[in-house]
Amino acid sequence: MTADNDAHHNLHPESGRIAHTWRDRKRYWWPLGLLIPASPFLSWILVEHLHLGLFWATGAWILLLVVPVVDLVAGPDGQSPPDAVIAALQNDRYYRWCTYLFVPLQYAGLVFAAWCWSYYAPMATGEKIALAMTVGVVAGVGINAAHELGHKSDNLERWLAKIVLAQSLYGHFYVEHNHGHHIKVATPHDPASARFGESFWMFLPRSVIGGLKSAWGIETARLRRQGKTVLSPANNILQAWALSAALYTIVTVTFGWQILPWLLLQAAAGITFLEAANYLEHYGLLRARRNDGSFVKARPEDSWNSDHLVSNLFLYQLQRHSDHHANPRLRYQSLRSAQAAPQLPAGYAVMIVCAAVPPLWRTIMDHRVLDYYDNNLDLVHTKATR
Repeated sequence: MTADNDAHHNLHPESGRIAHTWRDRKRYWWPLGLLIPASPFLSWILVEHLHLGLFWATGAWILLLVVPVVDLVAGPDGQSPPDAVIAALQNDRYYRWCTYLFVPLQYAGLVFAAWCWSYYAPMATGEKIALAMTVGVVAGVGINAAHELGHKSDNLERWLAKIVLAQSLYGHFYVEHNHGHHIKVATPHDPASARFGESFWMFLPRSVIGGLKSAWGIETARLRRQGKTVLSPANNILQAWALSAALYTIVTVTFGWQILPWLLLQAAAGITFLEAANYLEHYGLLRARRNDGSFVKARPEDSWNSDHLVSNLFLYQLQRHSDHHANPRLRYQSLRSAQAAPQLPAGYAVMIVCAAVPPLWRTIMDHRVLDYYDNNLDLVHTKATR
């Protein structure tokens, strides 16, 4: 562990000095994450100048090829903010604007892609699919941006989260992640916690369908407690679905019905990307139990941690997932790398590719799960866990 990581464990008697001298060395690198929502424009520029249709998939290339290579060169982050600076980091609005700016760029890119699908004559079917993959990556990272915004108590940020989710048709995530996943994580009751030995392609429908059912049940119960019907305008899921319906109607009417298949394809790609992240975040991990069989509160040890520098910049430190579950109200800039948690061997971009190939995933990950629990399958989250 580096001195930076140790800082928040050694605050006395020098906490004032640490607070005064600590600096976020990534502070002015966070806007790099905006390359993802800008990638439809970047794709068009590259295709126009290089005349190669494969560059319509630039958004996917950035996340799945460029980021892992730069991660390898840059190495692990190694810097975590000490406790003494957390309050100042939380209140620094610069970091909020780094996420706020994602929203207009995301929607500008979607509108531009719709124009390309409809009017950009040189595009062949394969190129339209490639552009849909780029827009899908934007939608997937957008769900992550919504994840960051949706955890906050500020009304603006919560509405921005719903707006971001509209593109991917995944508005129920706003309810399920906060009030379902965070309560049930790393237990057999959470559809978004992958079981040991479960392939991603088996996990995907289970998580999507289970998450939707869970979200609807949570929101229905909340409204009933308030004396409201499930069809109330206060229903967060219906609000999110209405935003999606309005968005898709406006874009389709503006650019023609022929873009609808591409809109649906990019939404499916975005959902798949998000669920791939869900898959690797808790694979095989199970919360400890009390003597009465109930589960203890979620700890950093119940999530896989990854401290790869560049992928964390592009994903608003989602990879410091262990600290996020232990301290869900912390903003991305305040998250610490949890050294006590199980560690992924690479950043999310690499691990998502591995998850798509089940034999490769199991070769890489299964022994890590077993090693973490000293080969005691009773401590592992399996299909048989109750």
